[in-house]
Amino acid sequence: MFYVYLLQSIDHPKQIYTGLTEDLPERLRAHNEGRSTHTNKFKPWRCLVALRFESAVAAREFEAYLKTGSGRAFAKRHFIPRA
Repeated sequence: MFYVYLLQSIDHPKQIYTGLTEDLPERLRAHNEGRSTHTNKFKPWRCLVALRFESAVAAREFEAYLKTGSGRAFAKRHFIPRA
């Protein structure tokens, strides 16, 4: 299984990170331990949503969509809590 996930920084809640993994618990642990240069300065992180895909291609396409302008708007509307 493949997971597309959105993380939110606990200390900097406006910081959202979108990623793709096959092992969600380990990937979240890696982000929170600072093993990702892209997320290190905003740790700790919490998982807002994780969507499971059977197809790696579908997961990559959805992750790529969420990183576009319309995908970020979709995620903000449906997955990111309003302050």
